[in-house]
Amino acid sequence: MGEWVGIGRKARRSYGFDEIALVPGELTINPNDVDTTCEIGGIKFEVPILASSMDGVVDTRFAIAMGKLGGMAVLHLEGVSTRYEDPQEAIERIVNCDAKKVTEVIQQIYSAPIKKQLITKRINEIKKAKVPAIVSCNPQVAGEFGPIARAAGCDIFIIQSTVISVNHESSEYKPLDLHKFCKDMKIPVLLGNCVDYKMALSLMETGCQGVFVGVGPGTACTSRGVLGIGVPQITATCDCAAARDFYYKKTGKYIPVITDGGMATGGDVCKAFAAGSDAVMLGNAFARSKEAPGKGYHWGMAMPHPSLPRGTRIQVGVTGSLEEILYGPAKLDDGTQNLMGALATSMGNLGAHNIREMQLVKMIIAPTIQTEGKVYQAAQRVGMRK
Repeated sequence: MGEWVGIGRKARRSYGFDEIALVPGELTINPNDVDTTCEIGGIKFEVPILASSMDGVVDTRFAIAMGKLGGMAVLHLEGVSTRYEDPQEAIERIVNCDAKKVTEVIQQIYSAPIKKQLITKRINEIKKAKVPAIVSCNPQVAGEFGPIARAAGCDIFIIQSTVISVNHESSEYKPLDLHKFCKDMKIPVLLGNCVDYKMALSLMETGCQGVFVGVGPGTACTSRGVLGIGVPQITATCDCAAARDFYYKKTGKYIPVITDGGMATGGDVCKAFAAGSDAVMLGNAFARSKEAPGKGYHWGMAMPHPSLPRGTRIQVGVTGSLEEILYGPAKLDDGTQNLMGALATSMGNLGAHNIREMQLVKMIIAPTIQTEGKVYQAAQRVGMRK
């Protein structure tokens, strides 16, 4: 399997969102009759979309707004919300600083210590609004922050890093035992990120209740350039979904797969589900909302790294409200608004009654799908060719 890239070395061909298309079948369904709900950690959500745990996207106010609209927003426990009583002041420093100094400024801001009492306070703020509280952190601090979050009433706890593994080695600290952590937490734990069948399978065997897929595809992430690692999201999602299906047949336990990053439009979201995803995680899409704390700016979670930042600050602009981005009405012609309408319409055209059936629709390799017949859009920089 794979193609020769040199003497004795083969490489497998992988595919991203722009290289495939979805094929309608023999049935079409009224989009109002399809079921777009998903279940994660035993909780049913009307919107199968998570807002990424990035400080330019999610604070407690955004999490509440997203929850009330039926979706999920993840608060980063190592972000400014747990370092500062007034996190918006820190965000405004990031947003307003000179582009040449932004990495230095962000590194300074994130060097402030995390205040554990703020973990409890932020979760309480979200729970008070009667929406699910979902938080994340990296494996090195999960053992410390997990019990605090659980005691505060957290509904879902996420451990995320650039790449996560069950077998982690370190001479500087004791690696987290993921099996023990998932068992001891007593609340749903989701793990990420991975891009490989075997890794996804090993994560599912820890007892977690969800796995994130994606290394480096995010709009503000530079891991692929800095580290040279990553797999295009269609192939990565297909491989991890295959692990999910195998694990389900073996154990009877269904572990949702969540495609994280790389999606810019409703069409990309639809393709992620067709590749096997149960839900998707978006950052850039929600950074554009009026409710986002970054006010149209967005930066990667790994950007504050003191010696090897793997992110950048980008300006995506404010294009509409969170409700418009999720449910419309769309005011833009580029597919970045009314994501739920796009998903329901795509499912209807493809004959998929629900997300599980959407995972089975036909896909084709179509490298010209973004350009075929779009000469005027390209020339005028509108629609798909902006």
